[in-house]
Order: sequence, then structure tokens, then C-alpha cells
Amino acid sequence: MKQTHTTSGANAERSRAHNRRVVMGKIHSAHEIGRAEIARASGLTTQTVSNIIAELETEGYLREAGRRVQGRGLPAVQYSINASGGYALGIEVRPTALFAAILDLGGTNVATWRLPLSKATPDETLCTLEHLMLDVKRTVQPERIIGAGIAMPGPFGRTGLSGSAHDLPGWEDKDLTKLFSEALELPVQIENDANAAAMAERVTGVAKGLSTYAYLYFGTGLGLGLVSQGQLIAGAFGNAGEIGQLPVNLDGTIAQLESVASRSSIQRHMNNAGIDVSEMDTLDTLHAAQSPALSSWTEQAAKALGQAVAIIENLFDPQAVILGGAMPSGLLKDITSKIPLNVASVSHRPDAPHDRVILGQCGRLTATNGAASLVLNRVYTPVFGPAA
Repeated sequence: MKQTHTTSGANAERSRAHNRRVVMGKIHSAHEIGRAEIARASGLTTQTVSNIIAELETEGYLREAGRRVQGRGLPAVQYSINASGGYALGIEVRPTALFAAILDLGGTNVATWRLPLSKATPDETLCTLEHLMLDVKRTVQPERIIGAGIAMPGPFGRTGLSGSAHDLPGWEDKDLTKLFSEALELPVQIENDANAAAMAERVTGVAKGLSTYAYLYFGTGLGLGLVSQGQLIAGAFGNAGEIGQLPVNLDGTIAQLESVASRSSIQRHMNNAGIDVSEMDTLDTLHAAQSPALSSWTEQAAKALGQAVAIIENLFDPQAVILGGAMPSGLLKDITSKIPLNVASVSHRPDAPHDRVILGQCGRLTATNGAASLVLNRVYTPVFGPAA
């Protein structure tokens, strides 16, 4: 799998798009806000803000939310996001299924789908997408769909990590952006599942007040999403965050992190104890019953994750490290509370405004909703540099 990116020089159209995102972002953060407040907070002129708001109102993205008295003069008109003014489509491709979700502009889940795949080849996936889009267009007005986010397991392209159990067959040399944009007839953004899930936290989860954080994603393996100043750090080829390969020391034995802290590792550990945990509900039940076999896995996983968190903190200096993904929330909450935090870390600060490790969103659709959140984040977050 390969991703394509385009760049363009600075021009008036890019400046206009940037300013629209600034205004949308201020309104989204404040919930309700007036033009003068937006101008003060953004550095834009009141006239520029007024023009942008008029444009966004006409397009259906904003609505008036009453008036507020501010000192002398006429009460100021307040504006808020019109949640039904636009929709983001999120698609997650897994080895055995295609998941999809629609989020409105407020981040509320409007609809979800799960469509089985036998092999998840490009041809089968595109055929399944055709059927999906028929349902999508019956659910929301097609012209109101802003774009689509696509989440897939990494790594992208042919790398030294290719050939793992969660690889998708036949995708290595495909131009993903071209393939999905043509199939969906929408602008698309493609990220690995960890990056997509990380963005869901920024749009609708525990990272709403954070701009720089790390997200440890429990999928089949273990992934890492890095967000800096509201933007994903993808790496040169879209493969930043393959933290599952990190070596950790467990009582003198060196192991790969995801071999002891991932969904595949928990299934292997429990199978060795004669317990089948292929269903997430079974894991939830075993955790509630304080299964000794599951508890022993939790202790090992927390110990390994403590080493990973220390490395992430000292390399990246995040406001917080968030844990989430396709696991029962109770189990991940337990792991989060047991992770040993190294005091030899830049994040060990007496004035830290946040916990160093936070529980994020959990469940089957974490990365799917994250894929849709990729689209919403571009609506609300200005992009600096060539990709703006």
C-alpha cells in the first residue's frame, strides 16, 4: 500500500481555506461565540470573520444561536455548528470485514455498518464499497458528505515488517488515495488504524482539550498515533508509530512489545490456558470475574507498557499518553491503572495539568469512528505548511 500526497504553493485560495478552518475551529471549541470574539481570538479582522460566517451560513455549516449582551450596544449574535450541515464518512478495512460509520459535524454517530470480507483483497473491498455507498446515500444527502477517512492496518508499502498476520493481501503496490477517491467519488484521507483512532480522541474523546498527545491503539497488534499541535505525525511513508516492534525487558527476557500487549497476545495467552477469547464479550466477562489467567496477562502487559510509555514521553514530550482501541473498556482501564510510570521522564512534572496516562475510547468501532474524525479534524484545524 502506498499513499500519495500533493503540494502546492501559497495562494489566495489556500489562505481562504485556512481562515475558514480557523473560524470553524473557534466556533467548534466555544460551542457558541460571536464574530468579535472570533476576531480577537484568531487575529482576523471582524470584516473577514463576518464574510466567512456569511459564507458558512449559506453553505449550511453554521447557524445562529441567539444573542448575548456584552456591555453597551446591541446584543451580539452568537453562532454555533449546524451538526446536520455536513457529514464525514469513516471506513475501516480489516482482514475479515469492512466497517463504516457516518459522523455529523458535531461528531455524533449517525449510522454504522459491518460488511464481511472473505480475503479483503482490493477487488473484493471495492465491490463491497459499492454496496456500502448505496446505503450511505440513502442515509444522508450525498451532497452533504464532506469526505471520507480510510483506516487500514499498517505498515504501508513493502517494508521489513511486511508479512504479519494483520497484513492485507494484494494492497502493497496500490495507490490508495487514487483507488479510494475514485471508488467513493469523494476526497479521502488515509491513515493507519492507530492514527485514525488517535484523531477520534481529539474530535469526540478525552483529547478534546489537548493539542499534543500520544495514543496507544490496541488492535490485532499494538499501534501508536502521534498528534502534534493538532496534526498527525505520519512519517515519510505513513508508517510512523509502529511501536509494536519495540523490545521490552520482562524479568531479564527481551520480547517485542506487541507480543505481550495486544489483542493477539491476549488470545494466545488465554488459549494456552485453555480459554477461547475470540469474542470481546468473553474478555469482558472474564475480566469482571477476575480470571487468574487474564490477571496474569494484565500484569505483564502493564509492565511492558510502562517501558513503552517512558520512551514515548522522553522522545515526544506529550501532554498525555492515551490508551484505547478494540478492547473492553474495563480491561483497558485496569491496565491503565497498573502501568508503572518512570520518574526519569520529562512528563514527571509537579505542575502537570493532566494525568500522564489516560483511558480513551474503547470498542469495535474505535478506528472506524476515527477514520471519520480525520475528515472532521480537517474542517476544524488549520493546516500549516505544504499540505494546507
